[in-house]
Amino acid sequence: MNREDKRFKFWQKWLTYANVLTIAVGLLVAFAGNSFFFEIHNNYTKDVFLNGNEFETNILAYKNWLFGIIGGTIVGFHILMVMISENSFKKKEVWAYKAMWYGLLSWFLIDSGISIYYGAVHNVILINIVALMLIGIPLIMTQKEFNNRASS
Repeated sequence: MNREDKRFKFWQKWLTYANVLTIAVGLLVAFAGNSFFFEIHNNYTKDVFLNGNEFETNILAYKNWLFGIIGGTIVGFHILMVMISENSFKKKEVWAYKAMWYGLLSWFLIDSGISIYYGAVHNVILINIVALMLIGIPLIMTQKEFNNRASS
C-alpha cells in the first residue's frame, strides 16, 4: 500500500469511527439525556428557556420525548454515514463523498440556524461545531481523492 492509499485509509477509518462515536452519543441522548453527560447542555437550556429554573415535570417529560426522537434520528443518520464510509466512500465513489457533505452541512445549517434563532447558542458550540469538525475534517482531508475521480 502506497503512502496516498495509507493516508486515505486513515481518514476513511477516522470518518467511520467518528460516526460510530456519534451513534453512541445519539444513544446517550435518547436514553440518558438527564445524566451527567448532558448536565452542561441541560443547564444552558434551562438558562435560555426557563430563566435558570428547574424543569417542571411536564416540561421534563416533553424534553425527554424530544431527546428520545432526536437521539433516534442521530443514531439513524450516523448508521447511514458508517455504511457509506465503509462501502462506497471506501471505494472512492464520488456520490458517497457528496452525500456525506450534503447530509452533514444540511443538518449543521438547519440545526445551528434554528438554535441561534432561539438563543440556544450553547447547542451550536457544545454539539454542532464538535460534530462538524469530527466528520468534516476527514472529508476535507480526502477531497483530493474524490476531485481526481470526478475529473476522470
